[in-house]
Amino acid sequence: MSVSWKNDATAMAEAVRSKQVSATELAKEALARVETLDSKLNAFCTPTPELALAQAAALDRAITQGRPVGPLAGVPYGIKDLICTKGVRTMSGAVAFRDFVPDEDDVVVERMRDAGAVAIGKTNVPEFGYSGVGHNPIGETTRNPWNLDRTPGGSSAGSGAAVAAGMCPIALGSDGGGSVRIPASFCGLVGVKASMGRVPLYPGTKDERYPGVSSWESLEHIGPMARSVRDAALMLSVIAGPDERDRRTIPCNDIDWLDAARPRDIKGMRVAYSADWGYAAVDPEVRRVVHEAVRVFERDLGCIVEEAHPGWDDPYAAFWGVVAAESDLKGLREITAKHGAKMTPHIVDFINRPWTAEELTSANVVRKAVANKMWRFMRDYDILLTPTLAVPPFALHIQGLEKIEGRMVAPFQWLAFTFPMNLTGNPAASVPAGFTGDGLPVGLQIVGKHLADATVLRAAAAFEAARPWADTWPAIAT
Repeated sequence: MSVSWKNDATAMAEAVRSKQVSATELAKEALARVETLDSKLNAFCTPTPELALAQAAALDRAITQGRPVGPLAGVPYGIKDLICTKGVRTMSGAVAFRDFVPDEDDVVVERMRDAGAVAIGKTNVPEFGYSGVGHNPIGETTRNPWNLDRTPGGSSAGSGAAVAAGMCPIALGSDGGGSVRIPASFCGLVGVKASMGRVPLYPGTKDERYPGVSSWESLEHIGPMARSVRDAALMLSVIAGPDERDRRTIPCNDIDWLDAARPRDIKGMRVAYSADWGYAAVDPEVRRVVHEAVRVFERDLGCIVEEAHPGWDDPYAAFWGVVAAESDLKGLREITAKHGAKMTPHIVDFINRPWTAEELTSANVVRKAVANKMWRFMRDYDILLTPTLAVPPFALHIQGLEKIEGRMVAPFQWLAFTFPMNLTGNPAASVPAGFTGDGLPVGLQIVGKHLADATVLRAAAAFEAARPWADTWPAIAT
């Protein structure tokens, strides 16, 4: 078999369509890697070998019969366990949903299947996705392939670990406060949060039949996790586009996703660089690695780079107010009344906090102010560069560091760069910027203007061509 797990999804699909390799061969290799590696990484909470082999066999029959197959023909992939899968349990890392089996697929799962992708399993998440890490009350802790004593980030924890270790070339994640970009940064991957409305969300965040899960509607994005920009774009070409089940979705005919991901000259692009928003504590190693990456845009790519901040005050408290306002607090409080002693403590505290109407409305006011500052700021720039996260991957079984750059901070302040982009809805990607001195990945966040997804992909592809990363693997993968 000339095509192997080291190939990206684009190459795999081309090989399957041209009959260089069968979908079944790729599925078996991916499942064998899961069996070999996942006892160490715990990326998959529910492997689906029978489903994968059935989907692969159906695809091989279609090719043998000369029927057309989709752009992801035969590509193995993982599905984050917050994303609904018909007939396959979707636990959301929660005691209350340990045995929950949806009766319908999420829109993006439908689209991936129709494009020929082969689902090899559900990937692990923290409870309800309310954390940026990879542990929960009901399963084994997901570990970072670059260092098994460190977290892979979350909440798309298992998706990040699976792709980084080469168990599958791509995976679906979701991002309500950074949850695609966080594990992309910690695992050395590409993760894209497209503009709000590009990718449909249903049923996980919108269906009243799932109390306690329906939440984060105006913050949440489903997005690709991959090892290359072109694979992320390929996934977006499949999953993006309007759907009647999501009233927020918008047409996407303004973007040729695959063309946007082709490396090209971006000389003269106007680039803002904010190392810390003007207020955030940032680990010195992260500052160093990201600063070197930003220099590539100026020195090698010919961009006009200027250090500047959008100018908002820290919207951390407002973000959680928006989360509360969009959550099914009634349903969640019923769940904590029954299962609270077995749940993640900070989630129980968040759910049972006596939120006031003024707190919730004030949070929305702050959100509007952040969005207004963002569009005004971006009038002067094509893209904004920041660290993806304030710290490198940290130890397991904590929610975050309490001390960064010599400053005491709240446990989630290491997410200072990701969640504001969920408040504004701007397109944002995390790409590998480099490594710390002890070999841990650091991500660079690339943010675009409102609906300028193509510009984000162009910038990411240009940086990837200047500083290629796809052939760098953690030792466990090889």
